[in-house]
Amino acid sequence: SLVWGAAPGMVFGRNRDRSLYPLDLSWVFGYNSSLAVHSLMDGEDWVFLYVSSHTVVIHDIQRNKQFHLQGHTNVISCLCVSENKRWVATADQGPDALIMVWDSYSGVPVRTIFEGHSEDGVCAIAISQDAKYLVTISAATVQKVCVWRWTLPTEKAICSIELKPEFGHQDYVIFNPQNPHEFLSNSKTQMIFYLWVRQSQLWDKNTAWLLSPQTFKCLVGQFSQSVFHFNNTQALTGTSAGKLVVWDMGNPCTFPEELPPKPHGITATKVVPMQDESLTVLQVLDSCIITGDVKGQVKFYDGQLRLLTVYSHDEVGPIQSISFSTILRDPPNALPGSNCPFLTSWSDSSNSVSFTLNRNFILSTSDATMFHVATDSTNFERIMQEAKKAVNAIACHPQEPFVAVGSHCGLLKVWEYKQTQYIVSRIFTEAGIQCLSYDPEGCFLAAGFTDGSVYILDAISLQSICEAFQLSQSPVTHISFSHDSKYLATADESYSVIVYKRVLQNGSRCWEHLAGLDSHYKPIRGILFGVHPGSNEPRLLSLGEDRQLVEYDLKSSIKDHLVVTHRDRLEQAAVPLCLTWYPQLSTESFLLTANSCYKMKLYNIMTKVCRKTLLGPTYGSPLEKIQILPRTGCADPQQHYLVFITKDKVGLQVLPVDGNPHKSSAFICHPDGASDFAISHDGRYIFTAGGKERTFMKWKVNLQALDAAAFLGGEDLIPFYSLLDGGREGKFFRELEDYFYYVQLCRQGIDTLEKRQVSTHIPLEEIPSVMRAIGFYPSEEEIEEMINEVKFSKYADTGEEVTKINLGDFIKLYTNHRPALALSMKTIQGAFRVLGYDNKKGDKVIDRGDFLSLLQCRGEQMTEDELAECLTTLLCRRARKEESELDTCDPTGAAALTEEEIPAEITAEIFVADILGLPIAE
Repeated sequence: SLVWGAAPGMVFGRNRDRSLYPLDLSWVFGYNSSLAVHSLMDGEDWVFLYVSSHTVVIHDIQRNKQFHLQGHTNVISCLCVSENKRWVATADQGPDALIMVWDSYSGVPVRTIFEGHSEDGVCAIAISQDAKYLVTISAATVQKVCVWRWTLPTEKAICSIELKPEFGHQDYVIFNPQNPHEFLSNSKTQMIFYLWVRQSQLWDKNTAWLLSPQTFKCLVGQFSQSVFHFNNTQALTGTSAGKLVVWDMGNPCTFPEELPPKPHGITATKVVPMQDESLTVLQVLDSCIITGDVKGQVKFYDGQLRLLTVYSHDEVGPIQSISFSTILRDPPNALPGSNCPFLTSWSDSSNSVSFTLNRNFILSTSDATMFHVATDSTNFERIMQEAKKAVNAIACHPQEPFVAVGSHCGLLKVWEYKQTQYIVSRIFTEAGIQCLSYDPEGCFLAAGFTDGSVYILDAISLQSICEAFQLSQSPVTHISFSHDSKYLATADESYSVIVYKRVLQNGSRCWEHLAGLDSHYKPIRGILFGVHPGSNEPRLLSLGEDRQLVEYDLKSSIKDHLVVTHRDRLEQAAVPLCLTWYPQLSTESFLLTANSCYKMKLYNIMTKVCRKTLLGPTYGSPLEKIQILPRTGCADPQQHYLVFITKDKVGLQVLPVDGNPHKSSAFICHPDGASDFAISHDGRYIFTAGGKERTFMKWKVNLQALDAAAFLGGEDLIPFYSLLDGGREGKFFRELEDYFYYVQLCRQGIDTLEKRQVSTHIPLEEIPSVMRAIGFYPSEEEIEEMINEVKFSKYADTGEEVTKINLGDFIKLYTNHRPALALSMKTIQGAFRVLGYDNKKGDKVIDRGDFLSLLQCRGEQMTEDELAECLTTLLCRRARKEESELDTCDPTGAAALTEEEIPAEITAEIFVADILGLPIAE
């Protein structure tokens, strides 16, 4: 197998066949600086291992290669590496959390534990010195500690114990290197020592002893990391006050067969002041004790805590981890007799004795920087410097293989993405970068900032073209250039749209503020430039969560006056989330939007009338942003694709959109939230930004795999049959056929004696009745949209209206218009929270009079007769069900029936169960 014959570095020699996937993770930029970075190989090869979001990255620095260990669906919360650097254990937090063990030589996952801490995940993990055992601590409120023999194919831990809440949140754990049956953990204020045996027993040695400030009789600070002393009788804990707490473990226990009758006498024997700065890292290697601190200093001590040597550099920030090479290197002039084999004593020309490190090591800092320190030099070589804060801004150059990325820490970096080479960077100290956009000519790079400022930069040097604009009072959320690079538009969190214009001034072109407008009263979801039909004039639109699509007249706008030409309400209940221009696939031109109900809609670009509603991709959350994928030179001119991101996924969809679920595919990109994406100018790569994960990723596009998946999903009606309950052969389809032909009987008259004319079509006016018969109750606006969608489906091509619909088209209409998700009790309770009030019992209720008034006066208003008929039908059904004396009901008795059957205060449960007669799911 790959694992059996694996060797160090073999992972980069594997040829992975990614042709089966529409998107392949090609490169990961940035990493989780709160977790450790490990050195896997040193010498001629610098191979590091670190975590980026939900992916473990093995990075060969010298050869500029990456290998990705992918398997987690949540952000990885902790990892550890075995002593021989071969086995890597990772765990995450979130739904269906996993614990995974990987072979770093081959990149193969050798063990996955599904039921370890699946509900809450893991906050700390460690692997024993012999690499046989894992210990994990859950992230739950009541934490659970488990020991696993990961080489055994079982989902059960060898032993486990629940911790008392008074021990605080334990977030660090480590095995005793000399005894795999012993380990310790610490929180910020408490230490716990453990001993376990094979009989599924785990013993917490300190359950009876809680630490308090009086324990130490001095200021200790918060605990950071702990280690076992190499003398096997002591343990050490570093603190934020720059001190080491020394724990005396008494007589160490070695491989017990059963628990001892009483706990060891573990006591804090002394507190050793080491320095003023907070200690962040504590390690033991060979016969040395190593510390790292917030000032970037690495100090080496002997077993008696006597300082041997110090490595420091002004540019190193708070140290997060230290990882040493396994290769020993003896410096020149080495002297024998050093009592610490990890260091070598040597003499200089003045015969003074000093100590030099004989292993290379790497440092990672909490401000996302890595350094390599060699044995023959105290120079700290910076390997990687990434964003310290959220990465929300990303943009691709329109002509060159460049991608620009901005973060909230003010760092703006440009990469050449084909060779993965860093090009140029600039740091803005005043505010964080929120959004970026290249102009279509590739000359300018515009950046919007969290303080509301807008910078227009040279696309190559990143130097400012003009003075920064400071016209927004809140963070800029969107920024975009017009197709001719004459206009720049921004949107901010104050719901304003601001337009800048490129003008000729003193013989040179510069930018000036044109006008701004508070266009929306809810967050703006997108701004979009286009071109007016029949001219080359730019066209600007903005879309907000207020359901308003606003179009501006740039040509008529003057200084400080932005002209609005149209305001159109796009949705009735759903919230539009994103928009883009739809490719010209027919004689009619469309604008494509996606909303919060997993629907995509096509609007005529001139009339803004909804022409088609379609089921969009349903991958756990609605589409957040969409763009049309640029075509490559050899692409079919009739074949187009859509790129989208949801809350945590990136995906592709084959166009035209028609509701076929097999035409789209999505992959988890950023479990904590994808903030933005960009597409390379040739359409071969997609870049996703991870927001607070501080990473961004490069995905290689493979359209052939997506086309193959769509083809295998079936043609014509086959994909839509699968969306029906029971499919083509199910009971639901047979009922639909019955209703479809029953309509024809009703149209011809139930009692007629004339010969029946059976047709494959029904009139458009009967669409609502059949929809309601099969359980879909559209609003009046939805009915109008459905009928217009069918009626004018061929109007642009033939000039004729469609008056009837067949069963196949009806199924497509039904699957595209019905709710993507069933109506839940939670949604109804949310409506009652908005419309109702708290009664004496604390329940959210709606008064009976208000309930009837709302139905007649708000939304799609019901007439009094319609309301009486509906309530009579519903309440009489209930009365018949309860075998009431009322054999028949008529609308004339509706008032009395309503008074009697509907309580004065209506809760969500009463409305669902007693009025609508629907079951309430437990």
